Amino acid sequence: MITDKKQTPLTFIPSPSYTLGVELEFQTLDRDTLNLAPFAPILLETAPAILRPRITQEWIRSILEIRTGICESLRDVENDLLQTCSMAEELAAENNCLLYAASLHPFARAEDQILTSDPRYERIMEELQIVGRRFISQGFHVHVGMIDGDTAVKVCDKIQPYLPLLLALSASSPFYEGVDTGLMSYRTKLFEVLPLAGIYEEIGDWNAFLNELELLRKAGVVGSIKDLWWDARPHPGFGTLEIRACDLPIQFGDILGIAAIIQAFVATLAESKLEAASCNQQFLRSNKWQAVRYGLDGTFFDPLGFLGGGKMTIRQGVHALIKKVQPMVKRFGSERYINMLNRILTDGTGADCQRRSYQKSKDFKEVIKQLHENFWA
Repeated sequence: MITDKKQTPLTFIPSPSYTLGVELEFQTLDRDTLNLAPFAPILLETAPAILRPRITQEWIRSILEIRTGICESLRDVENDLLQTCSMAEELAAENNCLLYAASLHPFARAEDQILTSDPRYERIMEELQIVGRRFISQGFHVHVGMIDGDTAVKVCDKIQPYLPLLLALSASSPFYEGVDTGLMSYRTKLFEVLPLAGIYEEIGDWNAFLNELELLRKAGVVGSIKDLWWDARPHPGFGTLEIRACDLPIQFGDILGIAAIIQAFVATLAESKLEAASCNQQFLRSNKWQAVRYGLDGTFFDPLGFLGGGKMTIRQGVHALIKKVQPMVKRFGSERYINMLNRILTDGTGADCQRRSYQKSKDFKEVIKQLHENFWA
């Protein structure tokens, strides 16, 4: 059995069902140049005591992660992030810095970024070389509380075929180093180059998960569970299922809306009789590519039949998913937050918004200014 740093058995610590935790990785920008700048250590050092438990460093110094506490509801998530993000913005302003929400900066150069001083990050970079140096993206992770490890694994297996729907809703990374990549989520393709990242094989149950980890650890493939960069994974220390497939949405309401549908979807699958049948990996890869390339306009094949089966557009899939999880939405009282997805479905994703802005201005700095001004809209 795999062990933690203290060499004790890795156990799943149960959480109250469907509690939430949200992690947002913001870019730190120089207020004048609007380029990525290594402000995270300064912000961490100068943060007031009340803010420090909610912010942390990431692998490069131009990323500041903001995280909620354990939230009982979407209302708790909203209030938590309203307070923390507002305080972090004020702190950034005091240090001539901006916090920017998108999964890739449109013109920053990967070679200019400074690595955070941390033994784990240094070890990873030594291993990844140019692959790691090019990975200057930001993500959005949602944790949903699970009653036990078997439930977390069961839902992890069931949800994988439908993660492209969530990715498409969140897509916000069309530009990289001053180039339009032609993709809606280039962050995803950068991420997939990393070892043990992205699509994962069906797990089965908690013991099978532990056995898999132990095999990988003994072979020297991983040092700990943190080295599994899957699109979703059980998180035993938090007692959650962590959804990791999404880009960082560009607006606060989008964050809440996507968190709401993730919570309702996870809860629906946890209590569903849907069987986590093995899926053809080509279907999984094709669905994910469609979300990466075309966003909501991509095509989606429903391999488990949860949304009715067959082929549909991703937009149709999202509408079907919203309808499917309505009983849980009502149970959680999260109708207002689910309705926030209407803006994305009507006006487009963060990637769509960035492209429209650039087509008008032909200036990436104007794109950043517009998105920054509209974060709270």
